[in-house]
Amino acid sequence: MAGLATAFGSGAMTNSVAEIADNKALLVIGSNTTENHPIIALRMKEAVARGARLIVADPRRIPLTGFASLWLRHKPGTDAVLLNAMMHVILDEGLADRDFIARRTEGFEAFAPSLASFTPEFAEEITAVPAALIREAARVYATAGNAGIYYAMGITQHVMGTYNVQAVANLALLTGNVGRRAAGVNPLRGQNNVQGACDMGCLPNVLPGYQRVDDGKARRRFEKAWGRPLPNKPGLTATEMTAAMLDGRLKGLYIFGENPALSDPNSNHSRKAFANLDFLVVQDIFMTETAQLADVVLPGASFAEKEGTFTSSERRVQRVRQAIEPPGQARSDLWIIDQLWRRLSEDEGYGDPPQAERIFTEVAALWPGIAGMSYRRLEEDGLQWPCPAEDHPGTDYLFKEDFNRPGGRALFSAVPFVSSGELPDRDYPLLLTTGRELFHYHTGTMTRRSAGLNAAAPEAFVELSELDADILGISDGEMVAVSSRRGAIRLKARVGAMVPRGVVFIPFHYREAAANLLTNDAMDPTCKIMEAKVCAVRITKG
Repeated sequence: MAGLATAFGSGAMTNSVAEIADNKALLVIGSNTTENHPIIALRMKEAVARGARLIVADPRRIPLTGFASLWLRHKPGTDAVLLNAMMHVILDEGLADRDFIARRTEGFEAFAPSLASFTPEFAEEITAVPAALIREAARVYATAGNAGIYYAMGITQHVMGTYNVQAVANLALLTGNVGRRAAGVNPLRGQNNVQGACDMGCLPNVLPGYQRVDDGKARRRFEKAWGRPLPNKPGLTATEMTAAMLDGRLKGLYIFGENPALSDPNSNHSRKAFANLDFLVVQDIFMTETAQLADVVLPGASFAEKEGTFTSSERRVQRVRQAIEPPGQARSDLWIIDQLWRRLSEDEGYGDPPQAERIFTEVAALWPGIAGMSYRRLEEDGLQWPCPAEDHPGTDYLFKEDFNRPGGRALFSAVPFVSSGELPDRDYPLLLTTGRELFHYHTGTMTRRSAGLNAAAPEAFVELSELDADILGISDGEMVAVSSRRGAIRLKARVGAMVPRGVVFIPFHYREAAANLLTNDAMDPTCKIMEAKVCAVRITKG
C-alpha cells in the first residue's frame, strides 16, 4: 500500500480485470500469475492472442514465460534496478510522455537525474539481464499505447518492497500509462478479501476508506458516529508486534484469519514471540499451527456460513450470502466480536446484535468512496469503488482526471538500489526464494485438507538448477537438507531448468518442510514487510 499511496494517493488495482485483454503490452513482475491468479492469467493470454506483447520479469521459468515476447530473468532482489534501467532507456531515447508528465505529475525534475547511473550495462551486472533485453523491454512498454503493469508479493516482500512499488509507479507515470483504460498499475492481492480488509481499516494507520487515524477531521467523524474516542496515533505493524512481544511491551494478542506460526519469515522467531505472551487468542475455522499455541481458540465460520461482502483485487465489492449454518460451536467473526464487546463494555444496553448489512451501511456513511453502495445495489455483479452516489455506476479505472493526492497530481520518487538483507556467501552459497504453487493456498490450512488437491501436490520440494545439482551430486527426486542461519528442513530435490544457477525455490505451504523456518526477517523500513523472497541457504544430501 505504501508505495502506491505515496505515488497516487491510494493503494489498489487502478484498472479492471476485463481490461487486461485489451492491453497492447503487459509487464508482469513478481507474480506467478498462471498459478496464483489463474483467471487473471487467462485474460493475459487473451491479450497475447490479440497481438499484445507480454514482458515477464521473473527469476523462475514460470508458466507465463511460455506466452512472453520477452523474459527478463533477473536475480531475486534486483527488481528496482531492472525497472530503473528501463526508465533510463525511455528517457534517453525520448520515449517519455512529456505532456502527461507536465499536466498530471510533480517531482519529475528531481526524479529524472536519479536514473542517470542506471544504464542497461550497469543493470546487467546487478540483475544478470542482458542490456539488449532491457532496452527492448523498455521500448515495447513505452511505445505500446496501452500498457499495464501487474505485480504481487514477489516484489513487495523485500527490504526494497516500498521502493520496488514506487519504481513500478514511476514507470507507469513516465509513459502516461495511468488514468486510462487498459493500462495502469495493478497489484494482484495474495489473499482472499485482502483488499476488502484494507478498505475496512485493517491496517495500523488508517480507519475505513484509508482515512488516516492522525487526520483529526476524519477521526472526529468516526468518533461522532461510534460514540467513542479513537487513538490519534498509528498502531504497530505485524512485524513491530513481534518485537514488542519479545521485549515484553505486548502482553496479549488476538489473531484471526492468519497463521503466522507458519507464514511469518523466520517463523521460529515468531514462535518465540508468541511463547512470551501472557495471553494468546486465535479465531479461525481450523486448528492451525498458530491456534495450537493459543490459550483460547474461538471457532469462526467459513465464507459459506456467514453474510457480508468481499472486495476483489479490482476494487469490486460483492455480496457474500450465507448458504449453510456454521457447524458445532462455530460462529461468524462479527458475532464473536460483538459478544466480546458486550462482555468488555460498560454499556450493558448496547443494543441488538449487529447485522452485516447495517455495518456496511454505517461504513458507507463514513467513507465517501462507497457512499453510493448498498446491499440492494450489490445484489448482482457488485460495484467497483469509488462509487460516491446512488446513481453512480462505479469506477472501472482510477485517476481519469485527478490522483488522490493534494493538488490532484501523482508524485515521482527517486528509487535507490538497496541490497537484500542477506546474500549468499561461502557458508550459505545459494539464494532461496519462496512462493506458491497452483494447487495450494498460503499455509495449506484449507487446501491440504482436500484429497484431490493433496493428490495433485502432495509434498514439498526444492527446485535447483542442473548445474547446481551436478556440483552437489544431487539427483532429481533425492531427499536433501536445506539449511539457513535460522533453521533446516528436509524435502525432495526437483532438478531442472525452472531456476537459474545459484537460485533455489521452495513453496511455503508445507508444515512438514516449512520454508519460513529458513527465511530472513530483515524488513522494509517503510511498511515493515519482512523479506521472505531472498535469503542465503545451503543444500546437502540426505
